[in-house]
Amino acid sequence: MRILAMRADRPPPKEAGRVASPPYDTLNTAEARTLAESNPLSFLHVSRSEIDLPEGTNPYSDAVYAAAKDYFEKLRRDEHLIRDSEPAIYIYEQHWREHVQRGFVVLCHVDDYEANVIKKHEKTRKVKEDDRLKHNLTINAQPGLVFLAFRDDAATDDLLSDLGTGKPLYDFTDENQVRHAAWRIIGSKAGDVIAAFAKVPAAYIADGHHRAASAHRAAKVFRDKNPRYNGNEPFNWFPACIFPASSLRILPYNRVVRDLNGLSPEEFLVRLRSACKVSEYASPEPEFPGQVAMYMGKRWFGLTFDLPKVKDPIARLDASMLQDRVLAPVLGILDPRTDTRIDFVGGIRGTGELMQLVDTGAFAVAFSMRPVMMEQLMEIADAGQVMPPKSTWFEPKLRSGLFVHPY
Repeated sequence: MRILAMRADRPPPKEAGRVASPPYDTLNTAEARTLAESNPLSFLHVSRSEIDLPEGTNPYSDAVYAAAKDYFEKLRRDEHLIRDSEPAIYIYEQHWREHVQRGFVVLCHVDDYEANVIKKHEKTRKVKEDDRLKHNLTINAQPGLVFLAFRDDAATDDLLSDLGTGKPLYDFTDENQVRHAAWRIIGSKAGDVIAAFAKVPAAYIADGHHRAASAHRAAKVFRDKNPRYNGNEPFNWFPACIFPASSLRILPYNRVVRDLNGLSPEEFLVRLRSACKVSEYASPEPEFPGQVAMYMGKRWFGLTFDLPKVKDPIARLDASMLQDRVLAPVLGILDPRTDTRIDFVGGIRGTGELMQLVDTGAFAVAFSMRPVMMEQLMEIADAGQVMPPKSTWFEPKLRSGLFVHPY
């Protein structure tokens, strides 16, 4: 795959912790407003610029994109974002609880995305693509890193270990107690990284499908305006952080359903027992493949499915078995992407969140899932298939505004 060093717009080291913000799509407007209200340097003023407009403003209105451009230019003008003097690759390291992950911040080529050298495992929604496309074209930059993974390789592992040493350029801890550190790599050492990745056959989008898709679409817009493009222009590239797959941690993505599709709890349990083995007083966290934990009526149940005797990697996912054998036939949820009776809860919130949602009456039943394995994700992407919606939750998240790629 092709990568390139980037001349980023990035914050001065002393301001990095104040500028860098959570990704735009991990917060709603109210949460973003609360987090940024006492911090005028937060990149949320760019990525979620509706927070600086009157409450109730349509987040897809022209005023929102114009406000993003104004604030982005202000951060540059006031030197809270400064252009790199020369292209660089960055080693980006994150510490969260007992977990450490370290990857390369680079530019990736949109042609690799189109050719499926950069592989996908999720469908995207046009409205979200359109939003980030308009946002990026308006500010004339791509501010959010696409989160990529690749199968571990000895050469790149050695570079990750050898290059990210000494005092880091950035070192700060965010509001979620995630420590972020970064080292700047230039010159021949950056060239060594580029050469190593030329031998990497593929990368996999872990998080950021909409960011990658909007970058690809933005390149098409610029190419239509510049028919003599040569493929090396900045608009042909998008910023990403690429991690060895073995270093990543996937959390479960749990499900909650608002009602039992007209069934009483007793009737629902009878229907369940025809679909799977049901055990009472189970652990809130599933213990093995093919098991899902269910919370209803202040009790935890274990649902154990017979594993399908097929090689299809999608069919063997716990989420697929739950959908195909319970959510669709019993609860009537035929399309979890569009059915408003189902919602999804990131595993970072824990099983206590599921219990609270059910105990308060907001939902009738909750399902605690096992996390998907990275090898499953890559196998599905290699097969050109799409995972069920909300199958993976990667933590920690990459910060926005730390490495901005200007077009």
